[in-house]
Amino acid sequence: MLLQIILLIVGFVVLIKGADFFVDGASSTAQNFKVSKMLIGLTIVAFGTSAPEFAVSIKALLSGNGDMVLGNVIGSNILNILLILGVSATIHSLTVKNNTVKKELPITLLITSLFVVLLSDHFFDTSLPNSFTRSDGVVLLLFFLVFIYYLISMMRKKVDVEEAPKLSLLKAMAFTGIGLIAIVVGSNFVVDSASFIAKELGVSERMISLTIIALGTSLPELVTSVMATKKGEYDIAIGNVVGSNIFNIGIVIGLPITMFGGISRIAFSYIDLIAMFIAAFLLFLFSFRDYKISRNEGVLFLILFVIYYSYVIIG
Repeated sequence: MLLQIILLIVGFVVLIKGADFFVDGASSTAQNFKVSKMLIGLTIVAFGTSAPEFAVSIKALLSGNGDMVLGNVIGSNILNILLILGVSATIHSLTVKNNTVKKELPITLLITSLFVVLLSDHFFDTSLPNSFTRSDGVVLLLFFLVFIYYLISMMRKKVDVEEAPKLSLLKAMAFTGIGLIAIVVGSNFVVDSASFIAKELGVSERMISLTIIALGTSLPELVTSVMATKKGEYDIAIGNVVGSNIFNIGIVIGLPITMFGGISRIAFSYIDLIAMFIAAFLLFLFSFRDYKISRNEGVLFLILFVIYYSYVIIG
């Protein structure tokens, strides 16, 4: 147990330092290529920080543990908005670009709504149990391809760089790569150690997947967004969360299910799905209203996070 606690602490230290390198590298990469930082946040940062969720999903499905796959994604998407953007917005209000409000956030809300509908078989037909089939996975993958097409169209648009890159292209890519490796390694230490400690304390699998696994695999997003906010890189902070949530549903769930088959019976309650939808809806609503996520809205996110996880722990 003592060794696991030490590994847990080491994991957090590696995570934080890795995120520092990652944000600096990603920001300078955008400046060197003359593309928007939001694009970098939606792609390199979002997909990179979602690597732990993808690894956990593949491992869980191959071991026949479908509930952990769903819990990982549902929990991570709730955490990404309520906890990560909540913490980031309380540090500094987050300015949301017009393009993000009109395009990226509606895509996030749409794919989240689609995911909830695909998981709710029993709601539409009471004779059917809630399940997630291979065809459901294909639908999510097809939707994700639409998002990829949108990203490609963004890549074609060059932006005026207002300031010189802090790092050369080679050094920026090195910082990004080293930071990402440190983030993944650190998060693995944290997840494995925390899961071991929880099992030793007799915590249930649903609880572990919705809390420790979801929080652990969301640590890269959390640390990266907080670091980005502190550095004033709000596009990276928001793009990280938006891109991660879309990636989680489209690839972390959609791809493994399409490859390895569906999940016949789902153990998650509608409260979990409703919480995920409400988080995505509030993010869109707050951003649409005044093109920013204020400190008060960040506090509201954190309050909702505490309420939801109090329900998970008590329930």
